[in-house]
Amino acid sequence: MNRKFYIVCGHYGCGKSNYSINLALELAAAGRKVVLTDLDLVNPYFLSSGYEDMLKEKGIQVIAPMFANTNVETPALPAEMNLVFETDADVVMDVGGDDAGSVVLGRFHEQLNSLDYEMLYVINHYRNLTMEPSEAAEVLREIEAASRCKATAVIANSHLKQETTWETVKKAIPYAVETAKECNLPLKAVTIPASLAADETVRAEMAKESVNFYPVEIYVKAPWE
Repeated sequence: MNRKFYIVCGHYGCGKSNYSINLALELAAAGRKVVLTDLDLVNPYFLSSGYEDMLKEKGIQVIAPMFANTNVETPALPAEMNLVFETDADVVMDVGGDDAGSVVLGRFHEQLNSLDYEMLYVINHYRNLTMEPSEAAEVLREIEAASRCKATAVIANSHLKQETTWETVKKAIPYAVETAKECNLPLKAVTIPASLAADETVRAEMAKESVNFYPVEIYVKAPWE
């Protein structure tokens, strides 16, 4: 079984951590060994004990920054981080936001560029600084320069948190298509909350669109949500 290696990057708040969790769970549900690595040293928030416990229950190994989710201000990569290049498991790397968060990848660019990885660029039409395709493409250029790795596909994850509707998703599809063109990358998928995708009316509308939809469960939430 050839292992798969995914790098998930994007602008701050685009939803890449939630997408990373869904991707890891999908791989595990298919019977694959999975390692989920949190590389966010800028804001190591998403792997609270709740997420980590849930992932481990599904058989997913979690590698998080040392002191993540504590009051220590300067988290660091654990020594076991190097194991992701030796394991036979699938690897999902959740990278910190923008070029600042992607600098960490630069430490491993030689190992990464020797692998057949997928680097998925997550975009959100409703996030400030990436609302236009040209802006999103510029952020990707900064991420690639900082990480010394090249993106391979775009994941459109346009949402308005709990206020997301089918119209929210549909309205952002042209933006996703144009951004992928600006980045000279394929549009791999458009995410949609699984609760919406389960609605028969919405499924009928999805069938009219010429994009691939990827239903996601919403795991990552702010404390007040």
